Amino acid sequence: MSAVDTAVDAGQGLADRILGGWLGRIAGNMLGKPVEQGEVWTRDRIDRYLSAADALPLTDYLPEPAVDHDGPPLRPEWRSCVRGRIHGSCRDDDVDYAILGLDLLETHGFDFTTEQVGELWLLRLPYLQTFTAERAAYRNLANGLKPPLTATYGNPYQEWIGALIRADIHGWTSPGDPRRAASLARRDAVLSHTGNGVYGAMWAAALIAAAFTAPTVRAAVDTALTVIPAGSRLARTVRRTVALHEAAGLAWEDALDVLANETAGLGWIHTVPNAAVITAGLLYGGGDFTRTLALTVRAGLDTDSNGATAGSVAGVMTGAAAVPAQWKDPLEDTVRSAVFGFDGISVSELAERTLRLALLDA
Repeated sequence: MSAVDTAVDAGQGLADRILGGWLGRIAGNMLGKPVEQGEVWTRDRIDRYLSAADALPLTDYLPEPAVDHDGPPLRPEWRSCVRGRIHGSCRDDDVDYAILGLDLLETHGFDFTTEQVGELWLLRLPYLQTFTAERAAYRNLANGLKPPLTATYGNPYQEWIGALIRADIHGWTSPGDPRRAASLARRDAVLSHTGNGVYGAMWAAALIAAAFTAPTVRAAVDTALTVIPAGSRLARTVRRTVALHEAAGLAWEDALDVLANETAGLGWIHTVPNAAVITAGLLYGGGDFTRTLALTVRAGLDTDSNGATAGSVAGVMTGAAAVPAQWKDPLEDTVRSAVFGFDGISVSELAERTLRLALLDA
């Protein structure tokens, strides 16, 4: 029996799970987008904002700021990303890269090269919609450099989270096959990243692929650890997060305090502390879609990226039909995107096209 058959026999159709992944990624991204500035919007400040709005526990998109709000300003895009104001998804690179990855696989197939990833960026993605490592790699591509030099020349962001946020498509199209997903994600990631930056992409792709067939969130997390070097800082930090979750009586907040102390100095966009936040959100979320998104975003750091990845895993595990209405209905089956030719596409079409790719080797 194939991995795809296993996923279907487990009680959730593959199409529903892939759509759930897309919905979870978009919803999680939008939940975190208004407070995406980790050095300003700390966990404490996010919770104070929510408490002032009587929005704890968090069960929906962020409330808009009160008239007398005296905390840090939300990101300028908040007006289209808070509850009551959402009409389709906001544009964001966390969703753009999933779309670009879909286009990559449709154009070049699963034997794509790293050079073809770069060519597609230049063709489809505006330079000013890239950031950190991706912008450095884009500049290097435009100047005629080739991988792997595109990842290392003039690029101080090699271990930041950018490659991890590009990994979902490789997990969605490799259901139940985390090693294949990790291999595809690595080929994509080395265009712009090295070390833990690449491992983060491999880990996330494997985590999502494992979510199609894993019986529990913990099982998916354990499986994803097998595709990256056990001695890497990423693997050690994820294992540490699992151990803290297992510690009797240790609350989510206390676990995050320990992890923040142990990853101090890496910065709020580095792969390692953000992977810890994602892992904690998934484990303490316990398979509940809303709780997983809420805990992941409330933890701070790169809130929209972390919410997107945790939402993707949770959406795959629950399936689209079980995603609560308050998360999916405001999206109105519409995606805004900076990827040339894709702005205004429906979530359902993206999921259908992803399903066709997932079934190619079924």
